Amino acid sequence: MTTLQMPPTRKDFLLAMAGAGLLPRVAPAPTASGKLLIVVAHPDDEYAFAAATYRLVRELGWTADQVTVTDGESGYRYATLAERYYGVVLTQEGDGRARLASIRKEEALRAGKVLGIRQHYFLDQKDLGFATDAAAAETGNWDRGKLRGFLSGLLTRERYDAIFTLLPTAETHGHHRAAAILALETVSNLLDGDRPLIFGIEPRAKSDPPAAFTGLPAQPVTRTADPAPVLMFDRASSFGYRNALDYQIVVNWVIAEHKSQGLFQNDYSRHEFEQFWLFEASGKDAIERLPRLQALLRTPAQLALAR
Repeated sequence: MTTLQMPPTRKDFLLAMAGAGLLPRVAPAPTASGKLLIVVAHPDDEYAFAAATYRLVRELGWTADQVTVTDGESGYRYATLAERYYGVVLTQEGDGRARLASIRKEEALRAGKVLGIRQHYFLDQKDLGFATDAAAAETGNWDRGKLRGFLSGLLTRERYDAIFTLLPTAETHGHHRAAAILALETVSNLLDGDRPLIFGIEPRAKSDPPAAFTGLPAQPVTRTADPAPVLMFDRASSFGYRNALDYQIVVNWVIAEHKSQGLFQNDYSRHEFEQFWLFEASGKDAIERLPRLQALLRTPAQLALAR
C-alpha cells in the first residue's frame, strides 16, 4: 500500500489568499463538521459523487479521505490522447500496464485536490481489467483479508460519519461491485453504534428512468434501507454571481484530471444528479441519523428557497 498526498505549494497558498475575497459566498447549512471516507476500485471512480463531496468538504468543512483498491493499470484502451499529453506509449497493453499505475495515481491526487481530499490510500491491487463485459471483471487476485483488515483499522481509527462507494448493481463493473462489498463487509463487522452511514451512489441523467435497488440476492450485505434513493444531489444547482455557476463545473474539473482515461472525457456534463442509496449495514439508527446529511446536501439554491 502506498499513501500519497500533495501538499499545497507557496504559489497555491498565495493564489488562495488572493482569491478568497473574490469567491461567491455559499448559503449556510446546518452544523457541518464531519468525516467522509470514499472507497472505490479505480482512480476516477470518485466522479460518481464528486459534486456532493465538494459540497461537504470545500463548502461545509468536512474532512474526506479516499481509498482506491486497484492500481488502475488496465485502463489503457482509450489512452490515445494521453499518449500525446504524457509523451509515452500507453495504448499497447504492455506499455500501458507498465506506466498507467503511476500516472493514474498522480491523476487521482490532482482530482483529489479539486475535491479537498485530505489523505489518499492506494492499496495497489493489480487491475486485471476485463475482455468484453465490465460486469464480469475479475477480482480473484485481490487479497481480501488484507483489504478488510486495512479498512477495519482505518474505520476504527478515524470514526467516519459517512462512506461513499459505488452502487453495486449486477450490471456495474465487477471491480466497483467488489469494492462496495468489501466496504459493506467491513462496516458490518463494527459494533452497531460505531457504524458510519454507508451509501451506494450512482450518477443519473434527467432522461434516465427512475431507478430502484434493494440489493444483490446472493449478497445480503448489499441490502438497502429503501428501494429508492434516499438522497439526490443536483449537480446543475446554480450559485454564485447571477447564479452563473453550478456543480457540473467541479465535476468536469475532476474528469479533466483523469486524462489517461480518454473515453471518460465524454462524461462532461452528462449526468445531472447523484443518487444515494442507504445500506442497511449502516446500523439500526441509520434512518434517525440520515436527516442531518440530507440537510447538509441541500444545495445553495434549495437553501435559498427555504429561507
